[in-house]
Amino acid sequence: MTASAELLTVPEVMARLKISRSAVYDLLRTRQLTSITLGRARRIPHPRAHQLHPHPPRTGRRLMTTPRDTPASRRTRANGDGTIYQRKDSRWEAAGYVLAPGNTRKRIRVYGTTRKEALAKLTEKIVNSNRGLPVPSAQGTLAAYLTYWLENVTVHHLRENTHTRYTACVNRYLIPGLGKKKLAKLTAKDVRTWLNQLRTTCQCCTRGIDVGRDEPRCCAVGACCSKRLSPLTLAYIHSVLKSALEHAVREEEIPRNVARNVRTGTPRPWRFEPLTADEARQFLTASRDHRLHALLELALRTGLRKGELLGLYWEDIDLDAGTAAIRRTLQRTNAGGLNTLPTKNRASERRIALPASCLHSLKLHREQQQAERDGAGDEWQESGHAFTTPQGRPIDPTNLTRTFITLLRKAGLRRIRFHDLRHSTATLLLEQGVEFVVIKELLGHTHIGVTATVYAHVRLRLQRDAIDTLSAVLDGPAGHEPTRADGDDPPLCGATVR
Repeated sequence: MTASAELLTVPEVMARLKISRSAVYDLLRTRQLTSITLGRARRIPHPRAHQLHPHPPRTGRRLMTTPRDTPASRRTRANGDGTIYQRKDSRWEAAGYVLAPGNTRKRIRVYGTTRKEALAKLTEKIVNSNRGLPVPSAQGTLAAYLTYWLENVTVHHLRENTHTRYTACVNRYLIPGLGKKKLAKLTAKDVRTWLNQLRTTCQCCTRGIDVGRDEPRCCAVGACCSKRLSPLTLAYIHSVLKSALEHAVREEEIPRNVARNVRTGTPRPWRFEPLTADEARQFLTASRDHRLHALLELALRTGLRKGELLGLYWEDIDLDAGTAAIRRTLQRTNAGGLNTLPTKNRASERRIALPASCLHSLKLHREQQQAERDGAGDEWQESGHAFTTPQGRPIDPTNLTRTFITLLRKAGLRRIRFHDLRHSTATLLLEQGVEFVVIKELLGHTHIGVTATVYAHVRLRLQRDAIDTLSAVLDGPAGHEPTRADGDDPPLCGATVR
């Protein structure tokens, strides 16, 4: 007999698929295997059994049977078929067993407006369970899953400072607000209600901030300060929750991410006030005699981030070719102090051209650093960084910020963030007509849309200037009627103007 016509007995199917006898009959009962009767013997076609399990399942794994779409009064209900009945509130309830962790059974209940709907829901859950998909557990809380997510998932693929911010957000807002909710029962309405409560509740009152102060001044003394969360903070909290629930969906703990169905609104972008061209020149003049003048000039002329500047090694700078390779960043972390880390993203790892003035400043800075190395003697700690303390150690980002604020005060300028030097670079380049794609590559943005969004206000100002220029051309001198030269006649009616 050929393989295509080969008929197997139940023991032969058990041997081929490496499963128990009861598992074979479960497959027959659920119609995953077909059989024919020859006299008093049951035979199973070989090809169907071969196609069923390309990879043999574990021995003894039980499969739950799906209920049949036939009223119970017309048939005999088999074990595990499930129960379907109509409740007093006119809804239909279907109950059955699904596979649970540890190869055990778990009873579940589903509901529908019709018998067919309840039956379909129960059948879907049983089929998914037989395929190995997990059934959401109503016992696990959101707090437990968030803790698991932070300790076992995000810690491995997030930067340390980002993970610290995620942890603070979870412990400060998510767990106190939604932690007691069951993960499988969390709804979009729960998330929306909680976010609305966060938006309208004073944080001093909610978190007891004023009680912990040495001298209470608002909520603890009966004078609420109405300290509410900003739209940016609310959007960040919402994004952390969405990220956690998205991972729960990928791990098949829940069927869908309910936080995606909640809209928090688009927060207003951070308002920054970059330096004007005159202010930038004034700042460079004030910092000219400072030992970190080369760093500050490099920041203003190239738009490098603070961590990228402090993470530069001399081996990254090619003074002959006039380029710098941005490969790493220096950051202070809670656990390990100052650490050299990879760049923010792949787009941030780039090579940039250095202007002639920066090359001159860097050469002077290298000579100055060599003099500091000779003067420090044994106290010098070689790190290879381009910008260091007088003893050769990497510069703490916080100390650089203090130096920057001192120089702003010396220059008589308003106080801005160090990161606003980067915004100043991009703004000044845009005002000079440099294309967005060039600025995007210089700043190391992942997408050009980021550049266009952040500097949308500059585009609007440039558009206004362009329109004013066009208006001046069209209006002409006051009281002068423009003359039309030959060939300047308007097109005939219906002609296409391109």
